[in-house]
Amino acid sequence: MAKWALVAHGGAGVIARGLLSPAQDEAYREAMGRVAQAGAAVLKAGGAALDAVEAAIQILEDDPLFNAGRGAVFTAEGDIELDASIMDGTSLAAGAVAGLRRTRHPISAARAVMAHSPHVFLGGEGADAFARSRGLEQVDPSFFFTERRWKSLVRELERQGLAIPPRPSAPPAGLDERAALAHDEGKRGTVGVVALDTEGAVAAGTSTGGVTAKRWGRVGDSPIIGAGTYATHAAGAVSCTGAGEYFIRLSVARTICALVELKGLTLQDAADQVVQRDLTGLGGEGGVIAVAPDGQMAWSFNTSGMYRARVADGQPLQVGIYKDDP
Repeated sequence: MAKWALVAHGGAGVIARGLLSPAQDEAYREAMGRVAQAGAAVLKAGGAALDAVEAAIQILEDDPLFNAGRGAVFTAEGDIELDASIMDGTSLAAGAVAGLRRTRHPISAARAVMAHSPHVFLGGEGADAFARSRGLEQVDPSFFFTERRWKSLVRELERQGLAIPPRPSAPPAGLDERAALAHDEGKRGTVGVVALDTEGAVAAGTSTGGVTAKRWGRVGDSPIIGAGTYATHAAGAVSCTGAGEYFIRLSVARTICALVELKGLTLQDAADQVVQRDLTGLGGEGGVIAVAPDGQMAWSFNTSGMYRARVADGQPLQVGIYKDDP
């Protein structure tokens, strides 16, 4: 049994060989490896699974390659709306936020909801206000602007025949070169991390910018406990990415844990059953990552690719992008 383990994802979707340039391939592999190693450093030092999850996701939220935080996609109104959730498998404590516009790290806001409020899920201006009251870093919405994501919005609105909103002002300098490497994996994306610490505790977290050109305050599975994120000591920790409406309808993260806990499936078999059979059968696309209290690690996806990495005590770092990567 591994003393600790960590699995991370940076989104699943249309990520096939030949669609990414060599520079993009290299950038995503480097980023996923760096994120996994950062989380592993926390675990190696005896840190808690929750701390490793939060630290690793913060890095993903600050990287414009990914649809979370600084790399988030735009709504049809030209805004950024950020969602996140986190869960502790030992206590079943959980926190979630949706529709953040000014909090730099949504995953930290979700953890603050879990630790410092009587609630599980906060949304909109109230979620930002709560994060601010807890001393979490607030930024101007322009902090999240990237030119590539803006152009993706314009293309999608033109395709739908919808009005293009005014371009946001004062985008930050210094991100263009990195952000230009971002791959549009299908107008949506998510990041997530699951971890097992040396005390045997598991935790999961997920963060996203949602779907390009989303309307009417749409919220996907990422901040919904049981759909996009779930953790229980009885089975493991799961984080999801993909077409959120399908993950919500199937309660994907909780269902995987239930198959392990109640039917005795291995973590990999449970993940494959839900993703490859149930999700695919319903017409949904996406993937999951998972870790169990006994050190099992798993990922499963029905798309052409998923940015992913895993590392564990006594096991080397493994990074993948495409379906045929190990």
